[in-house]
Amino acid sequence: MSALDFYAQVTTRGDVLGAGLGATPDDWEAALGAALGAEFLDVPGGGLLRRDYGLVEINFLPDQPELQGHMSCFGFGVKIQRLLYDRSPNTVPPPLARHYGPCAPRVAFKELHVAVLALGHTIERDKSNTSRDMDRCRVSESAARIHVIVDPDPYESGDPDPDGHQAGDIWSIDVW
Repeated sequence: MSALDFYAQVTTRGDVLGAGLGATPDDWEAALGAALGAEFLDVPGGGLLRRDYGLVEINFLPDQPELQGHMSCFGFGVKIQRLLYDRSPNTVPPPLARHYGPCAPRVAFKELHVAVLALGHTIERDKSNTSRDMDRCRVSESAARIHVIVDPDPYESGDPDPDGHQAGDIWSIDVW
């Protein structure tokens, strides 16, 4: 398997190594967690919990306010943009690296599009997107959204990074 297979599976199945929407923090830790060599940062706030594994970031909400400590995932993202500038070995959780191999710091949307089509899904541009520097696309029969860079220099600094993000690169994949 490859990193492209990972991204295609996230967009079509809506999970990361079996953990997805509705999964508990323990479920995510079983898939990616510290027992398997991954490091994460928990950021609580406003009754929510954001767990950051580097490449993968998960958001949890209490199941029921009266059940203290019981939380489930209401959304997660694969933050591909982080790979370009954060080359530390823990940015890609070890279980993902072992299962899918190395993750490239740039992924072309065209490549993911072909992989998603091969899995029997389609991708449509999200017409409600209002950003001029990113396109947002929906995957059929999935809760996934793919954010694609349209303008790598949206603030017109005139000094785009030649080794940085390019038009047509995937910024992130979010599942909500």
